[in-house]
Amino acid sequence: MRHLAAAALLLASTSLAGAAELNLYNWGNYTSAELLAKFEKETGIKVTVTDYDSNDTALAKIEAGGHGFDLVVPSANYVGIFRDKGLLTELDLSKIPNHANIAPEWADVAWDPGRAYSVPWRWGTTAISVNTAVYKGDINTSAVWLEVPDELKGKVNVVPEMNDVVALATMYAGGEPCSEDLEVLKKARDLLIAAKPDWISMDYGATEKLSNNDWAASVNWSGSSMRARLANPDVAYGYPKEGFITFMDSVALLRDAKNVEEAYKFLNFILEPENAAMISAFARYSPGVAGAADFLPEDMKTAPEVVIPPEFADKGIFLPACSPKAQEYITAIWTELQK
Repeated sequence: MRHLAAAALLLASTSLAGAAELNLYNWGNYTSAELLAKFEKETGIKVTVTDYDSNDTALAKIEAGGHGFDLVVPSANYVGIFRDKGLLTELDLSKIPNHANIAPEWADVAWDPGRAYSVPWRWGTTAISVNTAVYKGDINTSAVWLEVPDELKGKVNVVPEMNDVVALATMYAGGEPCSEDLEVLKKARDLLIAAKPDWISMDYGATEKLSNNDWAASVNWSGSSMRARLANPDVAYGYPKEGFITFMDSVALLRDAKNVEEAYKFLNFILEPENAAMISAFARYSPGVAGAADFLPEDMKTAPEVVIPPEFADKGIFLPACSPKAQEYITAIWTELQK
């Protein structure tokens, strides 16, 4: 009897020690609990999610080491930075048969040729959310936050994502993202410094604070704006005619990942169209997987935050990875703005 008890204890402890797990480092409020529950049910792998609030925060944490994460979800302009710093593992595509499901337009991208290091999480835009009950003017311009109208003074938030904010200001000043033109950059810098006293905050909580009328406008992401509109119909999403940002966030395997096989199972899982749609339906951004659109909620298929209006389609610029010199200028502007 004692032998049986000992054997049972050994089996239990072995099972516990070998419990499959995965550690995902992702943007805050960006991961569907329903998706994780489905993944755990199908694979037995428990996923722990740790949130971050910006690409720079994620990069600094990973670069410092000792983080314990297996997968990270950087934006397109940061995938190459992670890769070039030796922080990512080139993917073994034989372990991701669903790699073929990546939509053609996202399958061979400039920031990750052949998708050798990352797979799509979802994509969207960075533009402007406005409470139209507070402001009746034109919302399709960055003047909303760079030359703040009287109705919005003290009610505007700016998400503290450095490259997005400086790029939007640079486009408003007549330049292109990642510009090295000092005259244009000075205009962008002056606009930002002059506008800041008219802002209420530089914060990430746009979905909730637009929903409950704490803010009347925000530089914001499309998915967040749609979620805010569903809670507060006065919220509308504006596409600046001076230019706005199109982005994609992608999942990459970290070089020092401990749970590698579990990570490959997750990467393959999220490339199933139905699962990709589940990711998109949660935070209201578009999927990068062929066939996923068929599984999206009906309200996403025509949503103005998801379907870019034709008159603004040519105003979206995919934010590139900036040259070292351009990034130096951007960082200098941002540092001054934080003072």
